[in-house]
Amino acid sequence: MPSANVLKAKQARVSELEEKLKGAASFVLVDYRGITVADDTELRRNLREANVEYFVEKNTMLRRALDNMGMNQFDNVLNGTTAIAISKEDQTAPARILGEYAEKAAKANGNFKLKAGCVEGEYFDEAKVIALSKIPSKDVLLAQLVGSLQGPIQKLAALLQAVVDKNGETTEEAA
Repeated sequence: MPSANVLKAKQARVSELEEKLKGAASFVLVDYRGITVADDTELRRNLREANVEYFVEKNTMLRRALDNMGMNQFDNVLNGTTAIAISKEDQTAPARILGEYAEKAAKANGNFKLKAGCVEGEYFDEAKVIALSKIPSKDVLLAQLVGSLQGPIQKLAALLQAVVDKNGETTEEAA
């Protein structure tokens, strides 16, 4: 039987995890088995640059926090080694960065695996997290949108300039 202090510490940790998960735009669970220290350092740096919090957590703590939030569909993936990446801003950042690393790991040794995730309160299984990891970042999508809108606008501007130039020549010749 755990002591009262240990029990209070565990309850506090579960509450802290609940708060982090409730405030998250998205989070992804991974099995980090087989990752090297150098790869882990690089992965953490990439996640930090994207404002994604990444840490290893005990499965029982995560299970309790998620169950308290009514998200018991994660129970089947909370086994083995588990790390979690949480983003408060970008829905795709954790999946995109971890998915890219998981692809590299699959080619090398196949140990690092995506388990599941959540975006805006919706459960994503491994396949959905992999699909989410393929979506470009919000900034890239906005740049693509601007680029696709810019082409027709440039054509319209060139057409209007041609009309102005043609009308300008006709007016000068008449004078």
